[in-house]
Amino acid sequence: MAKSEIVFQLKVTLLGSRPPIWRRVLVPSDLTLLKLHDVLQVLMGWTDSHLHQFHAAGVVYGTPDPEFGLERKNERKARLNDVLGHPKDRMIYEYDFGDSWEHEVLLEKILPREPKVRYPVVTAGKRACPPEDVGGVWGYADFLKALRDPSHPDHEEMTEWAGDGFDPEAFDVGAANRDFHGGWAPPPKQGA
Repeated sequence: MAKSEIVFQLKVTLLGSRPPIWRRVLVPSDLTLLKLHDVLQVLMGWTDSHLHQFHAAGVVYGTPDPEFGLERKNERKARLNDVLGHPKDRMIYEYDFGDSWEHEVLLEKILPREPKVRYPVVTAGKRACPPEDVGGVWGYADFLKALRDPSHPDHEEMTEWAGDGFDPEAFDVGAANRDFHGGWAPPPKQGA
């Protein structure tokens, strides 16, 4: 089977989140890591406002920058199927070096591409993505504490910042697919 005919089922988990925040998505196996970054931003609910990089098998992928002091392979040239090749292979996607959101990207399954399906396709997930700039996993825990407790000194500020409708338990597969395609794309029969 040609690489362009293969789909990877990935499970993306925000490391350190308790209870876990995760997503399952089907993507073409030959995506560049830069395109995977774009997918992960939509999938998790981030706003692409910060730097990012991938870590896989001791190699760092991202935007090469000689002033950064760390050698990175160009994510525009690296393809997902060059980094992950077998079920249970994994890598780390780091977003926002200040808050240091680390996501485990686990290859769960390798599937044939369905000809009439528009990828990526979100098949499952749990819990809302934390708001940008909340201070990483620890800041998010403090944010949730303030949000839940009307007597907390930061309750009013955090409620205003997050908006009235923020529900940390909410995740909608259909809405996630609409974010990618503008309409519901049903998962392939053999996915998930």
